[in-house]
Amino acid sequence: MTAPSRRQTRISHPLVAAFVRFVVCGGGVGLMSSGALVLLSERIPMVVANALVAVVSTVIATELHRRVSFRSERKGWGVHLQSGVTVAVSYAFTTGALLCLHAVRPEPSALVEQAVYLSASALAGVARFALLRVVVFADRNPPRSRDDSPLSKVAVAMAA
Repeated sequence: MTAPSRRQTRISHPLVAAFVRFVVCGGGVGLMSSGALVLLSERIPMVVANALVAVVSTVIATELHRRVSFRSERKGWGVHLQSGVTVAVSYAFTTGALLCLHAVRPEPSALVEQAVYLSASALAGVARFALLRVVVFADRNPPRSRDDSPLSKVAVAMAA
């Protein structure tokens, strides 16, 4: 008699795995940021607290995305600046969605407003994931395949 086989629940596609890590890291930072905002806003003005939390959480999230979500070797302030631009674009997109809603329906219900905001946030998050993966944390020096070497069969045949 053999032991019953155990079904593996491992995510097989690297893109899906990276997206799951992106959501977990970003969501975790978002939850901690919201708690920090509540604590800070009791001591300093809300506008200042929000700005401080936004900057610090973006730096932390970028570093987590670099190390965990995308497992990238790229470092430095340039990476943080590029990531910050994606955050600013996401902010503009979600704000624009809410402004459009209020232009169409001046007094929407809280449920409709949240639905629009969360939908816009989801779209912005997917776009941000794509930009971070393809632009910010893209591997600038991919490993060369054997056929790319100067003395590969393909290179020699083409030179002949």
